[in-house]
Amino acid sequence: MERSSATDDREPATEASYRSGPTEPGDPVLVIGGGPAGLTAARELAEGGDPVIVVEQDEVVGGISRTVVRDGWRFDIGGHRFFTKVAPVEEFWNKVLPEEDFLLRPRMSRIYYEGKFYDYPIKLGNALANLGAAEAFRCGLSFLWVRVRPPRDTTTLEGYIVSNYGWRLYRHFFKTYTEKVWGVPASDIGADWGAQRIKGMSLWSAVWEPVRSSLAGARRNRSKQVTSLIEEFRYPKLGPGMMWEFCADQVVEFGGLLRLDTVASAVHIEGDRAQAVSIGANAGVEKERVAVSHVISSMPLATLVRIVDPPVPPAVRTAADDLHYRDFLTVALVVPKERGFPDNWIYVHAPDVRVGRVQNFGSWSPYMVKDGRTCLGMEYFVFEGDDLWSSDDDDLIKLATEELATIGLVDAADVEAGYVVRVPKAYPVYDDHYRENVEVIRRWFDSHAPNVHPVGRNGMHKYNNQDHSMYTAMLTVENIRGAHHDIWSVNVEEEYHEGSTAPGGDPATGRSAPVVPRRRATVEETTER
Repeated sequence: MERSSATDDREPATEASYRSGPTEPGDPVLVIGGGPAGLTAARELAEGGDPVIVVEQDEVVGGISRTVVRDGWRFDIGGHRFFTKVAPVEEFWNKVLPEEDFLLRPRMSRIYYEGKFYDYPIKLGNALANLGAAEAFRCGLSFLWVRVRPPRDTTTLEGYIVSNYGWRLYRHFFKTYTEKVWGVPASDIGADWGAQRIKGMSLWSAVWEPVRSSLAGARRNRSKQVTSLIEEFRYPKLGPGMMWEFCADQVVEFGGLLRLDTVASAVHIEGDRAQAVSIGANAGVEKERVAVSHVISSMPLATLVRIVDPPVPPAVRTAADDLHYRDFLTVALVVPKERGFPDNWIYVHAPDVRVGRVQNFGSWSPYMVKDGRTCLGMEYFVFEGDDLWSSDDDDLIKLATEELATIGLVDAADVEAGYVVRVPKAYPVYDDHYRENVEVIRRWFDSHAPNVHPVGRNGMHKYNNQDHSMYTAMLTVENIRGAHHDIWSVNVEEEYHEGSTAPGGDPATGRSAPVVPRRRATVEETTER
């Protein structure tokens, strides 16, 4: 199949493509952000014949799911497994990419801690051998102890993990990595992230699930499978960005407009509706005012609040200013293929190095590497402006090389080249106040600009996987067409969560699988109450 690149030169949209007066029927939906959520919404709209304009501030599409290309090497940003139990998302993936462009990849990852590698998900024999009988016994007692005396506060990430694994395993395997990811103590972080990353997982389920499957002698039912335990997944052969490059091309083929290297600088609200959006080139001064019927935004929620015109009330701005983000950088190191490892990634829980995770891009797809070599992605969780973020690329490559040698994966002399990729606002931070702040912002938009629709992880400032982000976009398109889905219930309702109990007593394990979120009340219905 021939493909074009989303970064190919296209005839740019001109001012004649837009109107600048009051909103009229037939005005386009303007989508802010060309990541999974934004492009999903845009493709759904364009395929249905609705006018749509996508503005993406980067020169490539995909957001944090893009694939970075440097000198022929391809890097995933954070690792993206294509595994979902949301049927419309699976159907979408299959519409965008032909089957031959997907690889079926084995899932393998380990934890590096105190000079040893632990299988993840936990395997009893491996864990016992590494911990030693005495420490394994202590961990077991610690796990039993929290059954009797659970942590006082399970609303924090620390409390949530301890209640599932016990204090000793938490200190061994979770505390250091968690604090590398967020840059603050785990006791200061809400449980939401942990509930999504290890929901349905406990010491018991981690040990019992592989045993049960082995005894059954059959492939596990995908609908009952804990996400963290999946054994294989699909992956675009040229990386996740391939999905979104194809998707962007299809948006254009269906008649939509795509503007790369373009920012939305203002959302103009009049008469309790967004009437227009000002957009323009990143480096340019001139802005075009585009009349819109709706705005779908996957930009960080705090940023969206700041570009509202006229400005939002002080309480709403204060809520936005109190939303925080964790930034991310990858140092990709080229090494001989034989110096790689079979894992997709390795979690680095060792406190003596700053790297949090190491990817082997050759294990994700052989099409991402070349010349008998592989690329290892050294991942650092940072704050924009801190010492790592501000370091020169050469210094970061030197640090990553030294840390790769420190943990014993590759000798420093084997590193042939390095590349640095920085990603601002990669992860929303889920602190003690984020829920209240998001609710203040959400209520204001509901009342004053109901045709502005936040979607996706950063757009909604909530922990959504790629598939959940896409699903919020799909449901938003249905809402624009007359439905009343509450997209904020995606990945929140109890029946969508792993570890809940389904009717009939069967454990509803597996990734959140929303089918029909609860119906959202209309303004008229709310007024009548």
